Amino acid sequence: MTTQRNRSQKRILNLLYQLDAAVSAQQIYVELRQREQPLGLATVYRALEALKLEGAVQARTLPTGESLYESIEHDQHYLTCLNCGESFPVNHCPVHELEKELKTSHQFQVFYHSLEFFGLCKQCQIITSDS
Repeated sequence: MTTQRNRSQKRILNLLYQLDAAVSAQQIYVELRQREQPLGLATVYRALEALKLEGAVQARTLPTGESLYESIEHDQHYLTCLNCGESFPVNHCPVHELEKELKTSHQFQVFYHSLEFFGLCKQCQIITSDS
């Protein structure tokens, strides 16, 4: 599938490749301004939505409701603490085989998947057990 991306989408996608991390739309907005490639915040959100629907960008939503965006090439999964909000990367993805199976069995084109576990980190477990 060939996709025509506009200049805003290209800038955002290039930035996500360079950062190689999950970042918020606001962080993208600030980073582009610092790199003297400013875009309006609404434009950033529209471009991210278009890139997400195209399957070039994935989003994950934190317990706070904030969304973080990253390139689908950065296939990272997380353990997220519900108390402090810290996210810890998981280095192994058990979903890739299931993704292949679903593509075949349901003729479904998977762009990306997310896998996130929610609970309490070690530090917060200590704090809550002391209470």
